[in-house]
Amino acid sequence: MIAANTPAVRVLLVDDQALVRAGFRIILESEPGIVVVGEAADGATAIAQAAALQPDVICMDVQMPGMDGLTATRAIVADPASRSAVLVLTTFDREDYLFSALQHGASGFLLKNSTPEALVEAVQVLARGDALLSPEITRRVIERFSRGPLPGTVPTGSTDAAAAPSPARPEPAAVGELTDREREVFELIALGLANAEIAGRLYLGEATVKTHVSKVLQKLDLRDRIQAVVYAYEHGIVVPGATQR
Repeated sequence: MIAANTPAVRVLLVDDQALVRAGFRIILESEPGIVVVGEAADGATAIAQAAALQPDVICMDVQMPGMDGLTATRAIVADPASRSAVLVLTTFDREDYLFSALQHGASGFLLKNSTPEALVEAVQVLARGDALLSPEITRRVIERFSRGPLPGTVPTGSTDAAAAPSPARPEPAAVGELTDREREVFELIALGLANAEIAGRLYLGEATVKTHVSKVLQKLDLRDRIQAVVYAYEHGIVVPGATQR
């Protein structure tokens, strides 16, 4: 629930099916504190609406005629004036959609067969500035790293997309600015642990863990814990196949 004195979360719905948009609108606007401010049926319209309306959260479909949702997401996130978080929704539980959504700057990923409650929660999570990537999906990112580089981490047009992983980049100087505790938290994020799990592992309160996570993201100039997972593996902070010891 959103506190009564908190401004309403403004949502833009993007889906080429009018009935789907209508269903999402009913679900979201039944929750106090959420208002749907606009709709779009394709990616190009979504970009224009996002710029004009500046919604807090955009619920973005993937497959649409004309410009698809992933291309639209990339354009919206790349706009320095944008303050919108993008929640990608799809009926397809496909790994390529998942990784493309993450690489294009989405802050969350949700299947359309999720419950209405899950949709409302996802919008609220993104509106708070957090990322929605369940531990299960985080672990899929980890498993994918263990098989090789993520799709898109090789130059466009390269034929080596399925090749063995490239050597990790040198550890950035910013990592050295982390305290020992922040480094521990960072590594556990990269292993797919949620805040509650990290709190249990390190014998800390969840509020303390959340503070450490925020400081890690700030020091490493990362948007969210999704980027943190990818960053950790790309720079060899955590080795693919590492266990949650």
